[in-house]
Amino acid sequence: MKNDPSSVSRHTLSVLVENAAGVLSQVSRLFSRKGYNIESLAVGTTDDPAVSRITIEVMVEDKTIQTVMNQLRKLFCVYSVQELKPERSIRRELVMFKVKAETPDIRNEVIQIANIFRASIIDVSLKSLTLALIGDERKAEAMQGLLEAFGILELVRTGMVALERGAYTISDDNKEKTEFDLGKNVM
Repeated sequence: MKNDPSSVSRHTLSVLVENAAGVLSQVSRLFSRKGYNIESLAVGTTDDPAVSRITIEVMVEDKTIQTVMNQLRKLFCVYSVQELKPERSIRRELVMFKVKAETPDIRNEVIQIANIFRASIIDVSLKSLTLALIGDERKAEAMQGLLEAFGILELVRTGMVALERGAYTISDDNKEKTEFDLGKNVM
């Protein structure tokens, strides 16, 4: 299913799922079956070891995102799905850069760039520096643009993670009720 590029925008979904083998595969298959490319995917356990949070960024039409969310809610392993609106959420990604730095002068220049971007220096050798940056994609792309002049040996990105700001939290209010809900009448 092809989208009209002019009506497509980035949507960030936060999905609470059962922390079990095969769950990520089920969720990602839903996107591939519908022909949607996942732009970014990050998964990790929550404060409850039985629950994982998947942060998914996908480029789809605004009118399509609700359908995608409803299809996710139908999966038995999904506890909750929430779209994180940009104005009510914080998005961050970890990017690590390994950069050529074969002389002390070059190392100093790379360190100055790292300081400007508030990146951490996580490894130093006689021929390279490895930096870690946390931020949004604009910050990562800006730093990458500057570091390319020195020669980026390797780059790795974790994918976006996101949380709602303030008192907003992911909730199960939108989760479809099923016969497994104890003590509730479902029609």
